[in-house]
Amino acid sequence: MKIYLIAGEASGDLLGARLMRAMANKLPDAEFFGVGGESMQREGLKSLFDISELSVMGIFEVIPSIPRILKRISETVQDIKNVKPDVVVTIDSWSFSARVHKALRKQKLGIPQVHYVAPQVWAWKKKRAKTMYKYIDHLLTLFPYEPKYFTPYHLKADFVGHPVIESPVVYGNSDDFRTRFNIEPNQKIMAILPGSRKNEVSRLLPVFLEAAERFYHKNPKYIFVLPTVHTVEKEVSEMVEKSHLPIILVKTESDRHDAFCATEAAMAASGTVALELAIIKVPHIIAYKVAPMTAFLARHFLKIQFVNLTNILLGREIVPELLQENCTPEKIVYYMSEFVKKENLYEHQMQGFEKLREVLGFGEQTPSANACDIIIKIIESQKKKC
Repeated sequence: MKIYLIAGEASGDLLGARLMRAMANKLPDAEFFGVGGESMQREGLKSLFDISELSVMGIFEVIPSIPRILKRISETVQDIKNVKPDVVVTIDSWSFSARVHKALRKQKLGIPQVHYVAPQVWAWKKKRAKTMYKYIDHLLTLFPYEPKYFTPYHLKADFVGHPVIESPVVYGNSDDFRTRFNIEPNQKIMAILPGSRKNEVSRLLPVFLEAAERFYHKNPKYIFVLPTVHTVEKEVSEMVEKSHLPIILVKTESDRHDAFCATEAAMAASGTVALELAIIKVPHIIAYKVAPMTAFLARHFLKIQFVNLTNILLGREIVPELLQENCTPEKIVYYMSEFVKKENLYEHQMQGFEKLREVLGFGEQTPSANACDIIIKIIESQKKKC
């Protein structure tokens, strides 16, 4: 059985790797093809190209990349035609995934097309829900409230669960991390998480490092840990070297998870990492900065009160959101200082995180296994038709 997977960024890469493991357990003879990052490649995928080329956020940041992305879409579609897989599964990154699906539909290859992670139509572009059935056969969602946005428009959609439930972060070990990196018993740890995209790092890391420097001058017993990935490792290393702060760079998933569990507080880019922090009850803020015009358009079109998933799911601000002009070293230092006191703000987050765990739920089967079962049924159904 041939499975073609496409993930366009780091969070999708992790999802893809877990899906590959689940499928390998149930389909030992499965072969994997497609586009993925480090995690999927460790599971045996030979990626068609480096996914860092697709990791671009913001309308005005995307424009210069359009010719390259169009070329990659064409290459991906041609590769699918050559491989002739039993199913094509795209993971998140709907802007890229949608164009691949549209191109495949035109080819009329008869290959089932699945998308994993619903576009956030509840936040913006609600009309998108009405047209997705034209390009994909099935949608797998992370949240229980999402299928209702798509099923009225002839698209089969199933809730499989959020991947944070099965993240190895819940098994992270603080003591192992401290031992591995020779951290003294009296030293405390704070995490700096500037994201995995180059434009995220270029905008957020300088602010985070300045905040860390100000915090460190008042709290010299702290050291900092900064997980990174190969797509931004060079840029991160150069900025860290110039900072002269006691920062430990970690590059593996296991080190990252152990570091989270050893962390007193964190400053993080908005994204999946914030849910991981919430699940293991690490107090944190989320921050984000994009081009000014992108921010203006987002404020105009987004139909949501919050951008952080914890806040969205609970309907109130549990995690402070420092966006655009509010993303300043002064504000970050204020919240970090409050968190380490473990007083009112800290307690407010801990109560919220406990409620979040209830909302996400911990079922008998992992989200990846749920997704795997549905994909297998789709393949079997298609074979019966043939």
